[in-house]
Formats: sequence, structure tokens, C-alpha cells
Amino acid sequence: MKKVALYARVSTDKQSCENQLIELRATASRMGYEVVQEFVDNGISGAKGRKDRPALDTMMKMATQRRFDMVMVWSIDRLGRSLQHLIELLNELHSMNIDLFFQQQSIDTTTPTGKMMFSIMGALGAYERELIRARVKQGLEVAKSKGVKLGRPSNITESTKTAVKLLVEKGMGVREICRHLEIGACSFYKITRDTTA
Repeated sequence: MKKVALYARVSTDKQSCENQLIELRATASRMGYEVVQEFVDNGISGAKGRKDRPALDTMMKMATQRRFDMVMVWSIDRLGRSLQHLIELLNELHSMNIDLFFQQQSIDTTTPTGKMMFSIMGALGAYERELIRARVKQGLEVAKSKGVKLGRPSNITESTKTAVKLLVEKGMGVREICRHLEIGACSFYKITRDTTA
């Protein structure tokens, strides 16, 4: 007998998860599945990540212990509203060989059609990540073309540069200079390279 976990979520405290659970229990019973646990997040937005949804987090931890073979959810948007978060959860469950069932969308990853839908969702997630990467890269290139200096601001001040130059001229060693000025060797070599260039 397949062991299943039920997951339900509502966004506000004024709503109830009971209707979702009633339908899922009935479906599990009809399919001959044993419900081992119900996980309910009340009054939590689907846009929130796993760490902000205690029931979801507990369910995922129990999944690693193989306490169930399938997660049944009333609708995809109950599991997650962000495609990125949703794909991460789906991939994590898939890597543990835990199937998924979404009642409203009639997606069951134990069937060939469900497996295909799962693959399509994975491909969409990868496509979204590539789009984000491309947008970030394009944004950085535009910023560079406008003369914006990228990266962390340098903590090397003009007085530090002057001090390094003077101490080098006095014949002090690299380690001693770095210790005296409380700078790293990389900063020392960057300063000396810039002043000799």
C-alpha cells in the first residue's frame, strides 16, 4: 500500500484548509493509499520560501527519512506560487523518489503523463533561471558601459597607499608592512602594482 502525505495551505487566517484536506482524504481512500500524515500551513503566503512555512519544512525533512512515497496536494499553487521555489521542491522530492499528486490539475507523477508534466515543469524552471542569468549579465554590461564601477568598494585609502610606498622605500618586508598596516598581502601587491604601473 502506497504511503502518502497530504499538504494543504491557505494564505490568511480567515480561510481554512479543511476543504482541501477533505478532497485529498477522499481521493487517497479511493486510490487505496494510506495517509501517514497531514501537513498544514495556515495563514502563510505561497510566495514564502520553505523556511517560512513550518509544515512544509517538516514535511520535506520527513521526506528525507522516506516516511511516505507520495505527496498529495489539492493544487499546484498550494505548494508554491514562485516557479523557482516550486521547481526546487519538485526536484528535491523527485531526487528522493517521492511522487507527487496535484488534485486540481490531475497531475500524478506515477503515470507517464504526470512524468511528462514533471519534466516540462523542470524545463520551465531551467528556462526561467537562464532568463534571469541573461538579464543580470545584460544589466552588468549596461552598467559597465555607463562607467559604473562594479564589485565591492575598495577599502584601500590614499593614506594606506602612501604608507605602503614609504615603508617599501625604507626597506621594510612585505609581511611586516601588512602586519603594521593591517592589510592583506593581496592588498599590498595591488597597491605596489598600481603605483609602479
